[in-house]
Amino acid sequence: MKVLLTGIGGFIGSHCLEYFLESTDWQIFGIDSFRHKGTVSRLNEIVNYNPKRVKLLVHDLTVPIDRTLENQLLERSLHNETRDFDIIISMASDSAVERSVTNPTACWRNNCELALNVLEFARANPPKLFVQISTDEVYGAAEPDSKGHHEWDVILPSNPYSASKAAQEALAISYWRTYNLPVIVMNIMNAVGEWQDKEKFLPKCIWKVATDQTMEIYGEPGKIGSRFYIHCKNIADAIRFLSERLPARYLEGAARPDRYNVVGDVEMDNLEAAKYVATVMGKELKYKLIPSESARPGYDKRYALDGTKMAKLGWKPPIPTLKAIERIVKWSMENPHWVV
Repeated sequence: MKVLLTGIGGFIGSHCLEYFLESTDWQIFGIDSFRHKGTVSRLNEIVNYNPKRVKLLVHDLTVPIDRTLENQLLERSLHNETRDFDIIISMASDSAVERSVTNPTACWRNNCELALNVLEFARANPPKLFVQISTDEVYGAAEPDSKGHHEWDVILPSNPYSASKAAQEALAISYWRTYNLPVIVMNIMNAVGEWQDKEKFLPKCIWKVATDQTMEIYGEPGKIGSRFYIHCKNIADAIRFLSERLPARYLEGAARPDRYNVVGDVEMDNLEAAKYVATVMGKELKYKLIPSESARPGYDKRYALDGTKMAKLGWKPPIPTLKAIERIVKWSMENPHWVV
């Protein structure tokens, strides 16, 4: 299998690369601009990195893929012979919600333009499968105690980042409809893992507990925000799982493409998660509850997706959430350069 992975140096992309190298025989072509949060440092952490199986190409996908880069991606020869992609995984995005609130223009243009350029490449060079990676946030907040949003629930983004992801979905769906591109959409939940930027909740919590600082938790007693955290390796496993079960032209002739919710196994409120981090570290959590309204405009207290569809297909997260958090905490303490 020949696979194109955009955002390969990003947090989730690098974990997907490591998983694919460990668990498949795929040949990976990766694109990253390395001007947002993608870093070579993550790729350097991959123990089994095999340059014979990975071709890394530096390109800003907000700029269209030019002929030279296309030749490299398609391995075009002097006789104009090409080798097309089996799978294109459209993962690259600027995912910082706070930055999208303070600078919505940059987030919108980056995420929408790169999605368009990847889709245009796919339209000219159709793969067997195009995977649009999206987020639970396109649906907005989930009601308390509900099972969560099901596939094709009402799209109701709460911030410019989630709106840009909804736009990526809409554009991919239009290419499915207009150009017969074999698209599926995967909505994933809050990803955790090693190598995560300290601006995110879990590594920030690890850092604050380790340095005896007070962790600020949004919410009031009994009204604390919650998430279904999921390790990036589980996301990669879900991509592989679906790619092995879908025909070349998935749902051709159907009314719409298919989409899948990829959900963690445990819901935790943010205080529970922070306390669990402290417990793993053998320390007491110092925390302060602050009103959710002070977090940012459009803050959603609860995200939840209904994972029934994937479960019925036989998929379940291979790394349980609590085990994942424990592993991440211990790894971070052994590799403090990622959390200081």
